[in-house]
Amino acid sequence: GQVAAAESRATPAQQRTNALISSAARAPSCPTHQQAAQANCPGTVPTTAPQQAAQKLPARRPPQQRPNSSPGARAQTVPMEEETEKGRMAEEIEMGAGPANWPSPRDLDDLMGDREVANLQQLLKANNQTSMQQWLQVDPSQGLSNDVEKRRTIYGKNAFDAKPPTSFFEFWWDAMHDGAIIVLSVMAVVTICVWLFVEKPKCVPNGYLEPVALVFSISVITLTTAGIDFSKERMFAALSDQLDASNKKFVLRNGVTMELPDAEIVVGDIVTFNAHNAASVPADGVLVSGSGVKMDEAALNGEPEPAEKNDEKPFILSGTVCTSGSGKLLVLAVGTHSVSGKIKAAVYGEAEEEGGSPLFDKLDKMSLKIGKAGMFIATVVFLTMTIMGVFVKGGPAREIVHYIVQAITILAVAVPEGLPLAVTLSLAFSSSKMSLDNNLVKTLKACETMGSATTICSDKTGTLTANRMTVRGAVVCGVVKPALDPRIDTAESRKSVGQRLRDDKNIPNEAIEELGRLISVNTMDESAVVFENGANAPPTFKGNPTECALLELCRTLNIDWRGIRDSATGRSDATRSQGHPFMFSSARKLMSWAVPRDRGYRVYVKGAAEIVLQRCAWEVSSTNRVQKLKDERREQFYVNNVVKSFAADAMRTIALAYKDFDRLPQDWAATTDQVKNADGTDAFVAETELVLMGIVGIEDPLRDEVPPAINRCYGAGIDVRMCTGDNLATAVAIASRCGILRQEHYKGGKMSPHVSDLKKDRAMTGKEFRKRVHNDDGVFVQAAFDEIWPRLRVMARCDPDDKHTLAHGLNKSLLFQDTETCAKLKEEGITIFPDRQVVAMTGDGTNDAPALKRADVGFAMGISGTQIAKDAADIILLDDNFASIVTAAKWGRNVYDSVCKFLQFQLTVNIAAISVAVVGAFRYQESPIAAVQMLWINLIMDSLASLALATEPPDDSLLDRPPVNRSDSIISEQMWYNMVGHAAYQVVVMMLLYFDLGADLLGTQPNGTPHHGKCGGVTVYSKHHSALFNCFVMMTLFNEINCRKLRGEWNVFRGLFKNPYFGSIWVLTMIIQVIGVQYGGAAIAVHKDGITSRQWLVCVLFGAGELVWQQVINVVHHLTKGGDEHVTEKGYRDAGILKIGSGRVALPETVRSASSRSNESSQRDLSLRRRASSKKGLSARESSTPRMVASEKV
Repeated sequence: GQVAAAESRATPAQQRTNALISSAARAPSCPTHQQAAQANCPGTVPTTAPQQAAQKLPARRPPQQRPNSSPGARAQTVPMEEETEKGRMAEEIEMGAGPANWPSPRDLDDLMGDREVANLQQLLKANNQTSMQQWLQVDPSQGLSNDVEKRRTIYGKNAFDAKPPTSFFEFWWDAMHDGAIIVLSVMAVVTICVWLFVEKPKCVPNGYLEPVALVFSISVITLTTAGIDFSKERMFAALSDQLDASNKKFVLRNGVTMELPDAEIVVGDIVTFNAHNAASVPADGVLVSGSGVKMDEAALNGEPEPAEKNDEKPFILSGTVCTSGSGKLLVLAVGTHSVSGKIKAAVYGEAEEEGGSPLFDKLDKMSLKIGKAGMFIATVVFLTMTIMGVFVKGGPAREIVHYIVQAITILAVAVPEGLPLAVTLSLAFSSSKMSLDNNLVKTLKACETMGSATTICSDKTGTLTANRMTVRGAVVCGVVKPALDPRIDTAESRKSVGQRLRDDKNIPNEAIEELGRLISVNTMDESAVVFENGANAPPTFKGNPTECALLELCRTLNIDWRGIRDSATGRSDATRSQGHPFMFSSARKLMSWAVPRDRGYRVYVKGAAEIVLQRCAWEVSSTNRVQKLKDERREQFYVNNVVKSFAADAMRTIALAYKDFDRLPQDWAATTDQVKNADGTDAFVAETELVLMGIVGIEDPLRDEVPPAINRCYGAGIDVRMCTGDNLATAVAIASRCGILRQEHYKGGKMSPHVSDLKKDRAMTGKEFRKRVHNDDGVFVQAAFDEIWPRLRVMARCDPDDKHTLAHGLNKSLLFQDTETCAKLKEEGITIFPDRQVVAMTGDGTNDAPALKRADVGFAMGISGTQIAKDAADIILLDDNFASIVTAAKWGRNVYDSVCKFLQFQLTVNIAAISVAVVGAFRYQESPIAAVQMLWINLIMDSLASLALATEPPDDSLLDRPPVNRSDSIISEQMWYNMVGHAAYQVVVMMLLYFDLGADLLGTQPNGTPHHGKCGGVTVYSKHHSALFNCFVMMTLFNEINCRKLRGEWNVFRGLFKNPYFGSIWVLTMIIQVIGVQYGGAAIAVHKDGITSRQWLVCVLFGAGELVWQQVINVVHHLTKGGDEHVTEKGYRDAGILKIGSGRVALPETVRSASSRSNESSQRDLSLRRRASSKKGLSARESSTPRMVASEKV
């Protein structure tokens, strides 16, 4: 079904990718116990495989029937000279043949794809081999000798062809394809051509300034963008190279164990590994020999528990980590032939299906509209000037050239040159600040995209939880210490379980000491709790996470577990032969360790509570006496009140017990048929008739900051869904505690630990999910998916392909267009977000990589994530913390707001300048503001303004409103009021000062002389026009302060002093303007002596008037809209689509977009916040407009 689902994707590359993922994620099918009993270690697998296993083999052509793979075919091949030999070898490899008597690459690929012992036995039998070592001609005691290069040629190298780094030129070329940059480039070419061939350099000697300035602006923008991307990629590559160079493994060659880099390992090598200093496995293979080997395979299959490796389950995959034991691996697949290598190749080769970010899409559309509007206005102005100047006033026809220049100037004014720079600076500033908040941004646009995120699909382990198993509850000597809710801050909840046990006077100290001894002795050597970063830092867990949790319990009990382990007779290294360990096995679900004592032996036992409890005949009482454990007490107290209670709270229960022997048993391996192991085999006598000491509940605790972060997400209109490999009950318990599942998700609105109390489809397993969203042919069905996702909050037992399907389905859903279904969901209290989904996905494993690429924003774990996952992600969480994702959302929204702030500033300048230029063109056939002055405003003022507004820090109020809709215009209603209002103010002031009345106010003579004059230009510019230009800049500069606010806030100075960048840049801009006006002279078309103090005073007063005028605009907007768009104290906007979440939820009838979102929890939060605001006198709008359909209250 997974492969068929992949085939429904859009591209063949995606089909191949998901097919590989499905294969890699497929758990190896183990043979039955009876079959396993007949099989030896795969390193020496006999040829007598069971017939039943042979019948289960998948139908495929036997290896001996493949071309050139039979012994006869190989015998006919005569070695020739070196080139011929290489060519023949390459041809055989291409056809799946193996050299000499070695297995072919295809044989090994098939074997590692199936990973079944029965298939291995059948393959060996079909080729008359007794073991893989014999077939690969490897001596297990000596390793490989001198045929390493030959094996590398045949089976491939254990490295990947590095993804070619993007060159600086490619980054620059990509930046040049931005829509605004293209417009600026065309303008630069046009202006230089006009200056060279129309105006003539002799007549306009400084005419080159404008095109040169445009080229300079383009260069700064594109080179800055390319430089940032280039440096980030090189930084990431350097970190990867450093990691690769440090990856060395212990390999047996020529009888000597040597350290070799991963890239030097070849098929046939014997690699030794252990849980201490060589835990990571570099290639696929089979276990040749080992003791107590357990592998963490979460990176490939998402399973949180380590997998035991033995004769029955010998296959070990690259990228997995040994958590306990040690062993030797016979390498069978390397590089791109390994399971993780195939996934990596598919991920790197997959064509990305992604468009621009929401912000970039909107900017491209807006730039196109501005260009069209500018062209229209420039054409109208040109025709008007031509008619007035040539036909009405009878001017010379050569003036048409001047009119063309004026029209081009107006077109140049219409284009917001500083906008690309503002976007680049804002993204660069945000990404650098995000790195300080543990977000390493690999792709700049991912910053802004995250700000528009509507759904976060998060892992559990390490992201929502601390990835640190901890004892949260315990029962010792019959005294219960239940798990306390960490969200309720009390003196007791701040204590560890060990402290609570130690402080309880009902528990004898002798029992505490014996409990600590039991744990210290009966844990593996690989498990340890160490303080690597000092005594004040949290300890580091090494080895088995469950045992580490028990050792940490010992530490909090003030028990020196290491001292006991090193000194206990029968457990210490020096006396270990006097003891007897029964290592853990999945068949028994127990681990025991027998050690001598004063009289006889004591066997310490720990294991799954449901197994150990059934073997306990006695228990230790609160008086430290051993008493009979009655069946009724076992069931009522321990099973029902303790084990089930702990399990309902997402804890794994471990029972701790012991058994005493008066003398050394004759045979520690003696078994009894009266008690059975978990797999039905006879139990060891030493592990029966036990004395129960206690039961502990262990879990991976939630990070303290996760519940508040999830609450912020819902308040910000972002849905959170949990995708985990845990079982459904544990997943639901964790989701309830962290806030993903809330009261509204349960029947009757009451929280419950039982999955059955959840409403329909709030939680399900990956198996059920796959079954429901795919048809009988295994093809993904969007309609079936749309029936599930609005309600889905938790997916348990999910594999990476389920995450890919979830991200794909959410992004492509068109459910909101179905008004009937939306109405039904509305009756359930579910509001469908009227816009396309923007999906963020977290992942840490190799198999998560395609899902990370498919999501709009992929987050990889910086600590626990694999290299392939990091390569596929857009942002790397350096601390693996969900709270950092919320920080990324806040910075992303800040990027959007920063661009809107600059856009509000820039377009106000453009509207005012174009209006003044049009009036001047009609009156004098010349703009009052010279072209070079407009260039000064665009390049100096606007560039500095973009830097100032781009460095505005985010405010927490950014997360108090829903995400911005993809279909919303980037220019909001309030922004239109601000832009038009301030542009009107500036135009009125400019017109006032332009004519005679303004000249009197400025204390100068009116001057309507055109700036361009005759051939050679004007040599002396008037103070009138100089003051006019300065007044326009002052109004622009003071309006920059207003533009810090987007939603009509009354106090425009709020937060001003929290941003030193803005104040510094604003003062610098003022200084540059003073210098330019007073000393710039003809270079910027001002009077050589500057302007007078009276003129400066008038200019500054009119500029400061912008601050007062903003309050007038706010009042007008509030009155004319009747409160339709209201701003709370935190700057939340109620208008339009963003009213979703207010007291009445309204949806536009005509909204059409590309996707939709369930906003069940977030709308409730927004509704409560809106009602709270109403109580403060900030009433929200209670009625909908005629175009809105009012619906029931959430």
